[in-house]
Amino acid sequence: MKKIYLGLLVMSASTFQSQKFPDLKAPVAEKQEHIREIHGDKVNDPYYWMIDYFKKGKDSTKVVEYLKAENTYWEGMMKDTEPFREKLFQEMKARIKEKDESVPVFKNGYYYYTRTEAGKQYFKYCRKKGSITAPEEILLDIDKLAEGHPYYAASGFSISPDNAKMIYGVDDVSRRQYKLFLKDLSTGKTIDLGIKNTTGSAVWANDNKTIFYTSKNPETLLTEKIFRHTLGTDASKDVMVYEEKDKTNYIGVGKSKNQKFIMISSQATTSSETRYLDASDPNGAFKVFQPRIKDVLYDVTPLDDKFLITTNKDALNFKVVETPLTQTGIENWKDFIPHRKEVLMEGISEFKNYLVFSERQNGLSQLVIYDRKTGKKEFLKFDEATYTVYPSGNPEYNTDNFRFGYTSMITPGSQYEQDLKTGKRTLLKQQEVLGGYNKENYTTERLFATAKDGTKIPISIVYRKGFKKDGKNPLLLYAYGSYGSSMDATFNSNRLSLLDRGFAYAIAHIRGGQEMGRQWYEDGKMMKKKNTFTDFIDSGEYLVKEKYTSPKHLYAQGGSAGGLLMGAVANMSPSLWNGVISQVPFVDVVNTMLDTSIPLTTNEYDEWGNPNNKEAYFYMKSYSPYENIEKKNYPNLLVTTGLHDSQVQYFEPAKWVAKLRDMKTDKNVLLLKTDMAYGHGGASGRFDYLKDIALVYAFMFKLEGINK
Repeated sequence: MKKIYLGLLVMSASTFQSQKFPDLKAPVAEKQEHIREIHGDKVNDPYYWMIDYFKKGKDSTKVVEYLKAENTYWEGMMKDTEPFREKLFQEMKARIKEKDESVPVFKNGYYYYTRTEAGKQYFKYCRKKGSITAPEEILLDIDKLAEGHPYYAASGFSISPDNAKMIYGVDDVSRRQYKLFLKDLSTGKTIDLGIKNTTGSAVWANDNKTIFYTSKNPETLLTEKIFRHTLGTDASKDVMVYEEKDKTNYIGVGKSKNQKFIMISSQATTSSETRYLDASDPNGAFKVFQPRIKDVLYDVTPLDDKFLITTNKDALNFKVVETPLTQTGIENWKDFIPHRKEVLMEGISEFKNYLVFSERQNGLSQLVIYDRKTGKKEFLKFDEATYTVYPSGNPEYNTDNFRFGYTSMITPGSQYEQDLKTGKRTLLKQQEVLGGYNKENYTTERLFATAKDGTKIPISIVYRKGFKKDGKNPLLLYAYGSYGSSMDATFNSNRLSLLDRGFAYAIAHIRGGQEMGRQWYEDGKMMKKKNTFTDFIDSGEYLVKEKYTSPKHLYAQGGSAGGLLMGAVANMSPSLWNGVISQVPFVDVVNTMLDTSIPLTTNEYDEWGNPNNKEAYFYMKSYSPYENIEKKNYPNLLVTTGLHDSQVQYFEPAKWVAKLRDMKTDKNVLLLKTDMAYGHGGASGRFDYLKDIALVYAFMFKLEGINK
């Protein structure tokens, strides 16, 4: 059955048979004995040798040859989809307004914005002085800078207080290790500061010649030190102003919105510490705001007359306290916004006369305006059942205008400005979807699945009107479920290529995220991590039960820690999914968490546990996807990775796929795609990443028999 809606082809998947994949011989990885022995547990890891490229680099040709063999295999298996993938790529690209411009943001006398040009992969970073009608000044032409680079990322555009100079970071390897550059905005001259292995940004002191930056360990990629650099001096003589000794903490440096303080933050999953310095005294000594306390997180917001602190001290869902500028210790903290059991306090946007609180209630984000003079509160209201709202583009402290972003699964990203005095709201820009998108053609719902322990799991879903809940249509279920990261309902124009071919798309807001409050996160980490996996399975089973789809047409997708989720549910409930897309997946949990030479491992102890602890070791071993592969049938699998991935090393998915090939008893498809030039985030250009999405969609469409 075919139906035509507004010129778009919508296919009922039930009318098709899956297209056949060619009968090609898959690569067989070599096995080498490697014994891991700890806590009296002895395990042979026959694919451990794949770590060799990580350890030796280009000298390890065997690893590279294996990854290339896997690439040759997936290319052969998907060869017949090449024209369709090109069509999908062009279809998604055609929805993007190629010549576009961001909403200008005012800061310190200038309007800053980015603009893109037709056919160009990157952007230009620009400003105008005093008025949006003033002449344009192109600060950086990233399109030009990126020429000749397979990967190019520029970040951290930081303008000096006198508006005359700019610091920015460049990563041209896709390893998230940035070099810092200085551009003189009056002469146009750019120099390499000789500062590398940074997070990509720097913070200006008020003297216009001193910057502070975060330095990474080049091996582990941990952020370990903060340095002070004076322009015109040799970077080798930079002064270290802070070193983090706790390898479980991330550190960073920033500047308060009111421009008065340089602030160093050190944070693990469960505790944090802040240091601060008068921004007009860059050679002074940083002061500890409040020494770190076990299981206490706090975040400092400087105002002109006091500090506000967002903290979970005696407040599971966080509260806001205040303290004088001269007395920052915890004994001086007084409640400003008390703890509320049903509301998660997420952050503060501060202005001279107003505050805007970002909160979360009943799984939905919300914004609350607070008048500092009168104490009056106002909740911003929205009509849709499931949506996302967030502060956006508010660098100026001395203003009464607040900007925020709004989106839902059917509403394109929109940027509003609200006059905090009058309440007048103005739509500044809404993402333009070329090709005649009409939100009235689509439906979004908020559903609740019941987990095995009785917990209600929210699900956001979208589909095209006319979608029949008869169990015969395909559905893609996505989730993340780690680090307290909330996966909110947002719009994505690429998704229309799924919806317009009969798919539904759903997000399972599972435990491990923070959608339903801090306890939601606490119940999906460490020794409760399995709740994340069973919540996702229960969400899938609910969608089958309610006939949104069936196991023959249900697909699962997740990346990074969400890739761990994919590996776990493929092991735990393989018959529930027709296909699983696992992107840059963290699937070798035990081995990685035991190896502190692997980037970011020690930072993760508060999330997964430290396997040097016997109880943590056996718990994570009980769910780690690589450890739990069995001789049984598995769903069709598409796995992706990047050779230069800084977050999840390439060898995790490579080992996982090799072991799956050896153990699985089915004839379903198993593909491994390795980007040999990219890392965790894939391609850097604004169009190239669409080719990866086209491959994912073509994989599912091939399984569904959809070829148009």
